[in-house]
Amino acid sequence: MLIKYGWPICVGLMLSVAGHAASFSCEKARTPTEHAICEHRAVNDADVKMATTYRIVSRLVAMGTRSQIRDEQFRWLELRDRCGASVDCLTQVYNLHQQKLEDHLNQVYQRAPF
Repeated sequence: MLIKYGWPICVGLMLSVAGHAASFSCEKARTPTEHAICEHRAVNDADVKMATTYRIVSRLVAMGTRSQIRDEQFRWLELRDRCGASVDCLTQVYNLHQQKLEDHLNQVYQRAPF
């Protein structure tokens, strides 16, 4: 019984999780950029990693730096959206922004008394 009905349930659960793996709901994707992020696993993974790093960094830095990082994020989103559905372009802008966020994180590590 489990074998007969278990596989369709597992596949359905995996598909529902995959639709929400990006930092936004892929069911609500409207732009070519958002669709490309949802459709390409590597870009999707980069989106999740970047969003997670952004949340961590924005909670660890001082308020002045936090507003600077937020402004950078808005500018980066505009740049990202100019890529359209180009996976190569998206990969490049995600890698560049991830590095910038990691640089902020490294500055926190260097200053903090952990």
